[in-house]
Amino acid sequence: MTSTGEISNGTTSNDASAGAPSDDVMAEYFADGERRAMGLGNRGPVRFVGAGALHPEILEAYWQHGFYVFEGVLGAEELAEIEADLAAFRRRLPVHRGAKVDIDGNPAIGADRQAQNVIWAKTLSDPVGGTKQAHGRHPVKMTEPTAAPDAPEEVVFVVHGSLQYSDACLRVYGHPDLLGIAEAINGRDFTPFNEVLFIKDPGVGPSVAWHRDGVTHWDSPDWDQGSHGFNLMGQVFGCTPANGVWVVPGTHKLRTVDIAGMVEAAGSDRLPDAVPLVCAPGDVAIVNRQAVHGSFANTSPDPRVTINMGFHRRSSVLGQTGSGIHGTVGPLDEERIARRSRVIGMGIDARRQHNPDEQPFDYAPLAGHDVRFDDDARNELVDYNAFDLSV
Repeated sequence: MTSTGEISNGTTSNDASAGAPSDDVMAEYFADGERRAMGLGNRGPVRFVGAGALHPEILEAYWQHGFYVFEGVLGAEELAEIEADLAAFRRRLPVHRGAKVDIDGNPAIGADRQAQNVIWAKTLSDPVGGTKQAHGRHPVKMTEPTAAPDAPEEVVFVVHGSLQYSDACLRVYGHPDLLGIAEAINGRDFTPFNEVLFIKDPGVGPSVAWHRDGVTHWDSPDWDQGSHGFNLMGQVFGCTPANGVWVVPGTHKLRTVDIAGMVEAAGSDRLPDAVPLVCAPGDVAIVNRQAVHGSFANTSPDPRVTINMGFHRRSSVLGQTGSGIHGTVGPLDEERIARRSRVIGMGIDARRQHNPDEQPFDYAPLAGHDVRFDDDARNELVDYNAFDLSV
């Protein structure tokens, strides 16, 4: 199994952490980025037309920029349920790196799991930039602000396999609009990728260095702008330029990108063409995995918790070998795809039980399969992310 639980800080010759910018410089950069982001025309409610197709204006904007913000997907009642669920979830986190118990002395999340789960990092650090982690796809280290004297030394900032720990997140995973988006872009036989929670607490949340996702298809003769799929990012508390993901529009269309060169040309990690995801609570952003993206350490007073769900085209997955960044290295064959896809059915049924008046999504690959969310399913979800479909 792969694990990023123990990660070292490394640097490159383009180390962007030297000479931290002033608050005024960052504030100006954030404000300018937000102005440009809000002017792109790639945000609005989910709109379907015909037999489940996304509105052409949405598709055009998504493929032009590499991301889109769907507004108001999660309503107030569902958000309240998610917040309550996540509050209980957080009490179950380990009290420190390597601990087997939570704050109440009970077995902690991940204590009895084999697949990667709870990921820690130093407060306000960049844990992977400039290292060989994740196939070296984060070539440049981000600025690491100075933490407050009373800040914790380390914090949890990612939880993998999150659906096995949160019923509320599992129900979001079965949301008919979100699965409809996946189907409209990746086809009726779309596959899952992986699911994580990103936690960027105020004043302590680490950064994620500029990178592009995807390993397998960059040199493929049939590569295109959708070869490595996309992530849906549900925002529980909303997100701002200070705590959210930034994207360089249009870079998903490029087969090669020199991220280190981009940072060197900018003279800092503040890439001039990047724009932030600006979301209200309940918004869900879709971000193409091939786009250059990253986030700064969260020195702001605002929390960010992102329910992250990825999806692929079946043709991008079948017959490939798992990259090992998520899940185990190994053949991505029909058996593994079918096993991993059952989790979508569990999410659909969990949502159906909770929202009986809502029309559930019809996931074509599970037609004729009676997939339910019950005690047996909970057992099946243990370490389910070992079978993530990572390309």
